[in-house]
Amino acid sequence: MLMNMKELLAPTDEHQFAIPAFNISSYAMFNGIMDITEQMDAPVIIEIHPDELKHLGSDVIASIRQRIQASTVPAVIHLDHGPDMRAVMTAIRSGYTSVMIDASALPFEENVAITKKVVEVAHASQLWNVCSDADDPRHAAIPADKFAYVTPAYAQDISVEAELGNIGVTDADKAFGQVIHYTQPDEAVKFIQETGIDTLAIAIGTCHGLYPAGYVPELKIDLLREIKAALAEAGLDTKLVLHGGSNNPDDEIAEAARIGIAKINISSDIKAAFYNKMREVLEDKGLREPNEIEPPCILAMQEVAAHKIELFNCAGKAALYR
Repeated sequence: MLMNMKELLAPTDEHQFAIPAFNISSYAMFNGIMDITEQMDAPVIIEIHPDELKHLGSDVIASIRQRIQASTVPAVIHLDHGPDMRAVMTAIRSGYTSVMIDASALPFEENVAITKKVVEVAHASQLWNVCSDADDPRHAAIPADKFAYVTPAYAQDISVEAELGNIGVTDADKAFGQVIHYTQPDEAVKFIQETGIDTLAIAIGTCHGLYPAGYVPELKIDLLREIKAALAEAGLDTKLVLHGGSNNPDDEIAEAARIGIAKINISSDIKAAFYNKMREVLEDKGLREPNEIEPPCILAMQEVAAHKIELFNCAGKAALYR
C-alpha cells in the first residue's frame, strides 16, 4: 500500500503514535524492514538519503515501489535531507512519494524561499494512470452509476518535509564548535504558513548519529508541547518530525510520540545492529555467500526495528488504513 507522507501521518495525533522512518542502504535491509513491519502490522516509512540513493542506484526504487504496492502495510518512500532542487527532482523522477528539502542551515527567509519552490514542484506532480479528475475524458464514456475506475494507490501530489532549527551531530570531526538552534513556536507557525509544507522537522534536543559514551541527551518535551499548541492555535494540522531518533532514552522518545511527534527517523541504530552482526559473522573466513552472511544481520536489525515500532506505539496501526 503505497502512500505519500501526508496520507500516512494523518491518523497519528488522534491515535497517539509515531511512524518510524528507517534509512535503508541495501535491498537486503529494505526487505528486512518490510518483513518485520508486516509481521507487526505497522505502517512504515522507507527513507533513502541522496548518498544512499547514489549507492543503490535510482532503478532500485521501481522494485521498492512494487514490493510496497503488494504489501499488507501502508508505506512511504521518502527522500531524507535533500540538499537542493536537483536532489529533490532526482527523487521525484525515481519514484519517491515524499521528499525533504533541508535548507535549515540558511537564514529563515532563504529557507522559506527554497522550500516554497519545492512545495510548488512536488505538489504539482501527477500521475495519469488513474481516473480521478472530473475533467478526465474517460468519465464521459461510462455512466456515473457504472463508474469503475479505481482510486489512486497514493495521492497524486508528492508530500514535502522541511526543517526549521538545526539538530546536532555526534561525529567528532563535525561536532566541534557546533551551535544548536532550537525550533521556536512562532517561527514554526510562520514557516508553515508561508511554505505550505506537509511535515516539519523540529529541533528539540536530538542529534544525528550515535551518542558517545557518557553523553545523555535530553529532549525538550515542553518545547514540543509549545510548538504543538502554537500550531493548533493557528489552525494548522501540519505533522511534526523528529530527526536523530537513534540512541535516545526510550521514555523520552515514547513521550514525544504520544504527545505530537508523528514521524521519527531511525538510521544509526539499525545500521549499527546490521553491520556489527556482520562483523561477527565474517569472523568465519570461509563464508562468502550473501544468503549465508546476511540473514543473521537482518535478524539483528529487525530486533532493533521491532523495539522502535513498539516504542512508538505503532504496532497494529496498519489496521487504521484499511
